[in-house]
Amino acid sequence: MSGTLNKVMLIGHLGDEVKMHYFDDKNCVGRFPLATNETYTNKTTNERISNTEWHNIVVRNKAAEICEKYLTKGDKVYIEGRIKTRKWTDDKGMERYSTEIQCTDFTFLTNKNEQQGAPSVSNTNTQNQASSEPKSIVEDENDDLPF
Repeated sequence: MSGTLNKVMLIGHLGDEVKMHYFDDKNCVGRFPLATNETYTNKTTNERISNTEWHNIVVRNKAAEICEKYLTKGDKVYIEGRIKTRKWTDDKGMERYSTEIQCTDFTFLTNKNEQQGAPSVSNTNTQNQASSEPKSIVEDENDDLPF
């Protein structure tokens, strides 16, 4: 196989409000943490174990503004994008790394009664248009599948 693929699909809950950063050329970036949970039963102790993984989500321009408007801490959202690692030098001269999910598509999954009028968005480099719901989303949180 000669090609490569960098694709991430997550369903999780916002850990904080969307933080916006605006640039001079009318572009903007929104950032927020997303928590995903893994729950399983330990075979030897029959104990239910739950692990939370945190992901740094980055969304741009119109999609970022929509996220800021409709998403609040605790909301459930489907995120699709790619992994990107950034490298920078901190104030002490140390090289630092940050791994982020560059969001290209998202769908709000919070109950419609709580989120009236919240659209589904596809944010690609060529277009900012509404997209359809993901094809298969498992709603049962007691299920052992990660999606």
